[in-house]
Formats: sequence, C-alpha cells, structure tokens
Amino acid sequence: MISAHEDSDAVLARFNKLVQELLRGNITRNTFRPWEIELLLDIDFCNLKDANKKETLRRYQRSVQRQMEKGAAKPMKLSDYLSGLKAKREAMAARGLPTADSEYEESVEEALAD
Repeated sequence: MISAHEDSDAVLARFNKLVQELLRGNITRNTFRPWEIELLLDIDFCNLKDANKKETLRRYQRSVQRQMEKGAAKPMKLSDYLSGLKAKREAMAARGLPTADSEYEESVEEALAD
C-alpha cells in the first residue's frame, strides 16, 4: 500500500493534505497514491451524513496523527477508527462508565445507522 521510499512524515503530510481537501470539499489534484485511493473509497463507503462529516473527519485526522507519531507506517482507515470508537463506547458502557464524549459518539452512530 505504501512504497518503501515514502517515510512516515511524507505519508502523514499527504494524509493531512487529503483530509484538508475533503474538509474544504475541493480536491484539485488528479494524481493519488494507491493508499490515498483506498482511504477515499473507505471514507465514501462509511457514508457519513453531512452534519457530522466534518467533525468526524477532524477527529479521525487527529487520531491518525497521534498513531503515526507513535510509529504507525500508514494511516488507519476511517472504518477502523469508527469501529474503535464503537468498541470503546461499548466497553465503557459494559463497565457502567460514561464515555468522555458520548454525545458526539452517538451522533456518529446515528450518521452511520442511516
């Protein structure tokens, strides 16, 4: 997915540029790395509602940035990020603990349910 000559800093820079283009709603380039296409397809597959899409993408971007700073070689998919949120919320609920941002996470779940 990511070629050997791309270091994690370059990958993170391209990822951030891609997310910023999505947030602006204006992708001006026509050349993408294979991993960028895979992420775009995954984001499209997640089918987020417009009301939550920008905030979800911002939080996803911050999560990927943290992961890559810790040594991840490639950005995780949005679907993996959302699955992780859901699993975290379910685990906390099973322990009877409130989630840190349950209102936001519920809005994400609503967006995915439709």
